[in-house]
Amino acid sequence: METVQVHTSKNYDVFIGKNILWETGARIRSLLGEEVRVAVVTDDTVDALHGAALEQALEGIRHVKFVFPAGEASKTISTYSALLEFLAEHRLTRTDAIVAFGGGVVGDLAGFAAATYLRGIPFIQIPTTLLAAVDSSVGGKTAVDLAAGKNLCGAFWQPELVLCDYALLDTLPDEIFSDGMAEVIKYGVIQDAALFRRLHEPVRTDPEDVIAACVSIKRDVVEADERDKGMRALLNFGHTAAHGIELCSHYQISHGRAVAQGMVIASRGACRLGLCGEDVVRSLCVLLARYNLPTRCDFSPAQLAQAALSDKKRSGDSITLIVPEEIGRCVPYPIPVSHLEDFFRAGMEQE
Repeated sequence: METVQVHTSKNYDVFIGKNILWETGARIRSLLGEEVRVAVVTDDTVDALHGAALEQALEGIRHVKFVFPAGEASKTISTYSALLEFLAEHRLTRTDAIVAFGGGVVGDLAGFAAATYLRGIPFIQIPTTLLAAVDSSVGGKTAVDLAAGKNLCGAFWQPELVLCDYALLDTLPDEIFSDGMAEVIKYGVIQDAALFRRLHEPVRTDPEDVIAACVSIKRDVVEADERDKGMRALLNFGHTAAHGIELCSHYQISHGRAVAQGMVIASRGACRLGLCGEDVVRSLCVLLARYNLPTRCDFSPAQLAQAALSDKKRSGDSITLIVPEEIGRCVPYPIPVSHLEDFFRAGMEQE
């Protein structure tokens, strides 16, 4: 088992191992005391697959469970409001906790509720997808979507603990596992060329080292810039276009597939501007294809640029993109919002 320690406004451990779900109850008691109650927040897919196992792992801890329909369409103000009412109805207090048991949607929604219910209660992340394990469960960003765009209503709220049992990933369909690989590839491009090369070898059978590498990179970035004022923007490589793709598709295109397309757009756009070589784009496309991830976008540059007007990385009349200089190093690249459509066009034109 690997342990990654995170030191931010709240210090916590990320435990990464196989078949460690059974430790959940003991770890919660150790952190929060014997009398703690928990509200498990999960979606109907995860609950059907793993709900019974988690209940056994809670080892007699008093708990209630909030289950909502799986998918990005549930990451809304209305689901968030229903969850708050549920917590109040069951009279959870500041000494109790929320357990987020699921993928990124579950973690974002449950974390935002934890950040705001009673002005903040503890929460624990137990990711059940690769994407959540390597990215969204660590770092304290919580949010729900608005009609205008993704993650526009949220808060920074760090978990007490992240328990990553990668045996839970065994039930993921190949398509969902590949979604997570888009974020893994992102980490290689932004900061770890060795990780990028490692991904040419099989990952799924033994992902512990890959998960730990990604979490360690995110830990370092978050510790340096917890509130997303500077360096943390590197984690957004590919995400400006990706969030536009998700919005334009009415969230029918998954986050991972959108990020794959967004990374190619950012890399090819950077190449056309002379910021990186064509080898970066080729290497990225080859690795994405290895995991059956898309490298082309069907929306127009104008559609993506319009969607990006609500992007959180926009500041007044400018927006900061993250672009690669080489595999293993990305840099911020601020441009006027009026130039974004041209950048996307350059990034989407085929040779």
